[in-house]
Amino acid sequence: MKVAYIMSRFPNLTETFVLYEIIALERHGVATTVYPLLRTRQRVVHPEAESIAGRAHYHPFLSLPILSANWHFLRRCPRTYFGAFAEILRGTWGSANFFVGAVGIFPKAVRFAYEMAKEGVTHVHAHFSNHPTVAALIVHRLTGIPFSFTAHGHDVHVDRRMLEEKVNAAEFAVMISGYNQRLVAEKSQGVDPEKLHVIHCGADTEFFLPRTAQRTDGRFSLVCAGSFIEVKGHRYLLEACRLLKDRLLEDPLVKDRGLSLRCHLIGDGPERHRIVEQIAAAGLQADIILEGALPRPRVAELMRGADVIVQPSVPTRRGAREGIPVSLMEGMACGLPAVASRISGIPELVEDGRTGFLVQPRDATALADALGRLLEDPRLRHEMGQAGRQKVLEEFDLDRNAAKLATLIAAVASRQRDDSPQASLTQKGGR
Repeated sequence: MKVAYIMSRFPNLTETFVLYEIIALERHGVATTVYPLLRTRQRVVHPEAESIAGRAHYHPFLSLPILSANWHFLRRCPRTYFGAFAEILRGTWGSANFFVGAVGIFPKAVRFAYEMAKEGVTHVHAHFSNHPTVAALIVHRLTGIPFSFTAHGHDVHVDRRMLEEKVNAAEFAVMISGYNQRLVAEKSQGVDPEKLHVIHCGADTEFFLPRTAQRTDGRFSLVCAGSFIEVKGHRYLLEACRLLKDRLLEDPLVKDRGLSLRCHLIGDGPERHRIVEQIAAAGLQADIILEGALPRPRVAELMRGADVIVQPSVPTRRGAREGIPVSLMEGMACGLPAVASRISGIPELVEDGRTGFLVQPRDATALADALGRLLEDPRLRHEMGQAGRQKVLEEFDLDRNAAKLATLIAAVASRQRDDSPQASLTQKGGR
């Protein structure tokens, strides 16, 4: 097997699940190659991304090689070429984002098809069901190479443009949560439900490990990792920290107990300025640490030194929702109890009252209450943290879930071999 991955950007610091899934597949003996729609140059890059980026197939939107590949398919199979182009125009009409994106990536996707055929790619897997899967569909139409894709959050929650066509053309579609599987089956009546497989994203449980010694400094440390964007709900965490700090200051025993609050925000993004303003207005400059974008080793270090992993996700004005944040899995793998919003697929990871607490989105008071319970009860933190790591080991382990994906891809390869003309001749000869 040789699997080509299509994603929007690579390397992308905030989409570690793609990078480490590729690495895990390679550990299972699956050869991979990478075809990003866009090349990103980020200040911070995970160490493992550099070697994969070095062998990625990067292309601009238009170039001589792209024109050459389009001419190749125009000469060899004009009906197929124009049929694929017409299919994506019809399927994306009515959505400016999808339509313009599909027209823009079509020439590049044709180049992908040309290179994948020459490279001997046997399967294409796309991450996110929007533009990357459109590219995978184009490759499939032009070459016949089977494809699959993973749907995450906003790509199925906001606009499911062409989703039925993509699922039915694909060999299978991975849903990262049972919530997404039910949503797609319910909202897209033409989808074959047998093609929808739930495979959770995973955490590397051999890298994200619990700390070996307990802290004794009296500091209650929180970690929240995620881009500074609306769906992550940072404003409600900051308000919860303000409420929790006020409660600590009002507690006459606080000075004797030596308790203090510290919240580490890992990430960056368009809402950074507003977050900085909110921190200043609440007088939390000494309590909230803006860590910025960090490589994975530093993220793991901060998580191992924390008491709680928190993710106050919210539905956005456009209806976007989280899938299941990988940062929650990683924090729980480090033995941390989780406090998160009761939304989307998150309850499939965080079991309320067992591995952490779930609160309603946008409820800063409930968030502060949940954090307060964990602050006051170290034994509860320890018990929930142990249960959380066990949950991740059993259902959200990166290597185990990559093996499930590899099994699905291998089954496709097996069917392709059985259906090949050579296999048919062999079977006839045997009879």
